[in-house]
Parts: sequence; C-alpha cells; structure tokens
Amino acid sequence: MLIAKVTGSLVSTEKVEAMVGRKLLVVEPYRVDPKDRDRLVTTGRSMVAVDTVGAGEGEYVLITQGSSARLTPETKTLPVDTVIIGIIDTVHVAQTCVYDKEEPTR
Repeated sequence: MLIAKVTGSLVSTEKVEAMVGRKLLVVEPYRVDPKDRDRLVTTGRSMVAVDTVGAGEGEYVLITQGSSARLTPETKTLPVDTVIIGIIDTVHVAQTCVYDKEEPTR
C-alpha cells in the first residue's frame, strides 16, 4: 500500500464496458521526507486510480497496486492496476505527526 494525494480527475468516454460508471482519479504517490522525516513529499510520479471510497481532489489517500487492486469487492472483475481503498486522516512517523487531515498546512 502507498500514500498518495489526489491531484485531479480523468474522464474517458470510450472504454471497456466493465469500466463504465467508475470514477477515475489522478493520484501522486508521496513518501516521508528522507531528510527531515517530519513531512510528506511527492515522489514525482502520477497514475490513474479507480476510486472506491469517494475521495476528492487534494485529499491524501491509501492506494494499492497490482493484483491487490483487484481484491476489493468493487474491483474484482475490473482491468485495474491501482485502486483507492481509503482516505487518510493522520500519518505518524517516529512519534511525529507528518500529516493531519484537520491541519492540511502541516
């Protein structure tokens, strides 16, 4: 599983039937800052994920990839590689809060 931030959405009017009605979001994986370990920083990559939890732009989410992305009830029959499985409230590393949904400027 990875931490990611929702940075946008994607609309595709032509797609396989199984994907009709699925919300697609652009997500950017994040990691703990390797220098200070007191904040999250981008990895510089972007990917498209199927949203199963109602996430929105700007939210930090929990994503899973690969075969694990097809293990949710919502995605078990879909041709997907990345799925949003949770919306993150807080992230703590070594007793330091590096992200809090209630304090987005952190």
